[in-house]
Amino acid sequence: MDGKILIITASTGQGHNSVADSLKNELQDKGYEVKCIEPIRESAKMLDKVVSGGYEILATKTPTLFGMLYKASNHRVTSVGLNKIMGSSIKESTYEIIKEYKPSLIISTHPLLVSVISSLKDAGKIDIPFISVVTDYKAHSSYVNSRVDGYIVGSNYTKSSLLEKGVDENRVHTYGIPIKRTFLNASSSLKQDDMFTILLMGGSMGVKSMKKALMRIMDVDVPIRVIVVCGNNVLLKQELEGIYESVPLDKQLIILGYTQKISELMDVSDVIITKAGGLTITEALNKKLPIIVPYYIPGQEEENVTFLVGEEAALYTELDRLDEVVKELFNNPKKLEAMKANIERIIKDTSLDSTVDLLASLLAM
Repeated sequence: MDGKILIITASTGQGHNSVADSLKNELQDKGYEVKCIEPIRESAKMLDKVVSGGYEILATKTPTLFGMLYKASNHRVTSVGLNKIMGSSIKESTYEIIKEYKPSLIISTHPLLVSVISSLKDAGKIDIPFISVVTDYKAHSSYVNSRVDGYIVGSNYTKSSLLEKGVDENRVHTYGIPIKRTFLNASSSLKQDDMFTILLMGGSMGVKSMKKALMRIMDVDVPIRVIVVCGNNVLLKQELEGIYESVPLDKQLIILGYTQKISELMDVSDVIITKAGGLTITEALNKKLPIIVPYYIPGQEEENVTFLVGEEAALYTELDRLDEVVKELFNNPKKLEAMKANIERIIKDTSLDSTVDLLASLLAM
């Protein structure tokens, strides 16, 4: 295939990189030459420590402060200032990469990078089609720029959040947040019994709240299987294994660290309990897996919860009531089926193939 594609991303959590990897794999399978880079990490190591390291510290240690900063930056005036700082820091180094690679299409999977490419287009240094992928269900103001030729978003709710900020409707495509193809089909054949199975997750970094969540789940007086994924949080995994050396006879407990088998784990589960990261939520929705959210990072995840609860695809609960919600769903299969039907409505028009076709059409221009 003619034309090179450059995907730019950043490491704040794993979602943005995972979306970039998914697009890279899809496009390479179609025969395109694709390069995926992290301009901040490659060009500005100190800035990368602030952005990536700062995100991890704020999101896990001081989530309330993170939420306040997120909301403060989610306004046109403040986001423009933030974008200028980001753009000036890595604009020239990113331009050098573009000059050397000579892409025919640029895709961003992180809002902080929209301003970098847009500023290069404003300066007349590049004239290359530019696509921004919104990786949560409500678009932050940092995504909004007239130099973006097209947006790929996860839902009509996301689309509306861009239209409210003045984005042309014709530039917004509700094809779904790109995820690995293995998540696009749900399979019940992997489950070998009828035991009610809960998948408990907290994101790639793990969250301390999972400890309390698991305690509440294990207190439920019904027979259940719980699969816990601690992500990269080795200490959390070790602590949980120490606490639950033995479990009640009516319970099964499986504790995992980082795993690449999330798709299969979703296939054998009846419900997922998780924080509301955009990628995990999208994967669960495509598996038609009802969602319970007992914790989230204030900011974009809070907005994801608002979307999911409003669509009745998820239940939000305080941690202290998690056991009640689990028992309610265990005893009410009709509720689970209703949530699955709502999920089906959300994802019915999303299409990874349509995303790839859109990108191919831009290359053909």
